Amino acid sequence: MPHPSADLTRFLADLRYEHIPAPVLRRAEDLLLDCLGSILAGSSGRAVQAIAQYGQVMGPQQGPSENLVTRHGTSPVFAALSNAAAAHMVEQDDVHNGSVFHPAAVVMPPAMALAQAQGASGRDLLTAIVAGYEAGIRIGEFLGRSHYTIFHTTGTAGALAAAMAAGKLLGLGPDRMLHALGSAGTQAAGLWEFLRDGADSKQLHTARAAANGLMAACLAEQGFTGASRILEGPQGMAAGMSRDADPARLTDGLGARWALLETSFKYHASCRHTHPAADALLAVVQAHHLRITDIAGVTAHVHQGAIDVLGPVVNPTTVHQSKFSMGTVLGLIAKHQKAGLQEFDDAMTDTDIADFRSHVTMRLDPEVDGAYPQRWIGKVTVQTHQGQTLQGRVDTPKGDPDNTLSRLEIEDKVRRLGRYHGAASDTDLDALIHRVWNLADTARVGDFCPRPSVPFRP
Repeated sequence: MPHPSADLTRFLADLRYEHIPAPVLRRAEDLLLDCLGSILAGSSGRAVQAIAQYGQVMGPQQGPSENLVTRHGTSPVFAALSNAAAAHMVEQDDVHNGSVFHPAAVVMPPAMALAQAQGASGRDLLTAIVAGYEAGIRIGEFLGRSHYTIFHTTGTAGALAAAMAAGKLLGLGPDRMLHALGSAGTQAAGLWEFLRDGADSKQLHTARAAANGLMAACLAEQGFTGASRILEGPQGMAAGMSRDADPARLTDGLGARWALLETSFKYHASCRHTHPAADALLAVVQAHHLRITDIAGVTAHVHQGAIDVLGPVVNPTTVHQSKFSMGTVLGLIAKHQKAGLQEFDDAMTDTDIADFRSHVTMRLDPEVDGAYPQRWIGKVTVQTHQGQTLQGRVDTPKGDPDNTLSRLEIEDKVRRLGRYHGAASDTDLDALIHRVWNLADTARVGDFCPRPSVPFRP
């Protein structure tokens, strides 16, 4: 019988640094730096601090792996737990359109933690990152659109992606990589219901995915077995979590198509489903020199996934919940021509944004929905108080591979993220950027930021 899970894990087990094209490796460095910035920016979040405090109570007080939330050392699993929670906090981490999956938040933290604990080389770390991305993206595509309606793919597929990155660093062979996949898959979880309450579950999704994937790989190294068909089996993930799973997606173009290169950077500090409409509105605002007081209403023409995720958020009560509010995001674009971290912090008490939010609607658009998830088209209709009807459209949102960020833009983004709430100094950020750009020549992966001498105080 065909066994795509085994084919995938065999490819990943056999993958070597020398097999990976240079553009893929350089983009892996870009994505790592981008993720490190997101971790620093998210480190002060209340939910992240709660998870870090849990780690301080339940985990070791010191260790070889870097916890960028506490800026102290700990064990690999608790470093992965805290860093993965922080990576997804401020909604600036990367996203792969076709799988609707955020790879960095679940791949980078366990890979960094294990590489630091093992004294692995920079090339070992980059290879593991590529393996995690290739696995997670394909598994997200395999699970399909129906899965994403209920399940947060970053939490579910993320556990398996983390296991494959960790398994690569542990040097697991094909059989044990398959066992790691099975053990990670049986722990896969993450439901969208938290959005209705503005609950903290999204940070738990990435934290547990990273930690569970790491555990699955470490257990497999010890001979612990997992289901060999956890994805496509009759009682596997697809059977219980999807109505449109496509096993062919698991092995699509292995060794020729590098899914990591298809990953997008997030330009706005909000849910990716808001970005196409935000870019389309920005184009209208700039072309017609509009102010927020000129706009009577906006209709965002969207795909069904946007309605499923953003629809429940009507009156956001927290900063994080507001990042899933189409009205809030478009209000920030109309008022500030950007939707960054500080703009979201200030929006909770801004009456202009609250009023604007009530005049924004989402409408399912057949063209936009038909292109999704491979393409995320942005379309808006803007009504002005002067009686004008203006149309805006973008076919490639800022940050997508065809409209990507340069290394200078990535550095600028990381500096802004790192300075947020004083997470890192300019000196620390300079050193961080230097370490990432020179990772391929690093014999032993160490800390990315210096550890302070004072104890952690949440």
